[in-house]
Amino acid sequence: MSVIVIEFITLDGIMSDPDGAAGTAYGGWIFRHGPEAVAGDKFRLGRVLDEGVLLLGRTTWELFARLWPGRDDPFAARMNAAPKLVVSRTAPDVSAWSNSRLLEGDLLEAVRAERRDVVVTGSLAVVQALRAADLVDEYRLMTIPVVLGEGRPLFPAGSPPADLACVSAERVGAAVLTRHRRVAG
Repeated sequence: MSVIVIEFITLDGIMSDPDGAAGTAYGGWIFRHGPEAVAGDKFRLGRVLDEGVLLLGRTTWELFARLWPGRDDPFAARMNAAPKLVVSRTAPDVSAWSNSRLLEGDLLEAVRAERRDVVVTGSLAVVQALRAADLVDEYRLMTIPVVLGEGRPLFPAGSPPADLACVSAERVGAAVLTRHRRVAG
């Protein structure tokens, strides 16, 4: 089992409000260079998405639950079919998106016990909790050539250090997809 974090980020490492849904002054940056960076399986998940589980914070899940069920392309079908675990301090109704269930109990214990690969997207608080517990095995980052100068960074000051190896980098439209894995040690 691996924990794979997939994120859209800016050149300065900001990941908040990529689509503008939060209404921030800097939001919507993901779409400034066209749809190529966001359409389809841009994070090269392949079988990981088919055989793993998506782990989403409530806010990301709510956004995705409004977006994905209405789509009918092949990647949307895979997203809709994937099992989804929703992390929330409240008890939201997760019936709006197929194969979703509320994660019960402790996040870290649940991830440690999971036998499938775990894919986390968005969900900054979830990512930071997993990072703090040294549970992230891989980052797949789609870097959009935008510098915002404000917003919530993926790796804020004071984050725990991590030794990573870049295993691939490829241009995707105006963006760059990089894959970084934990260095065995």
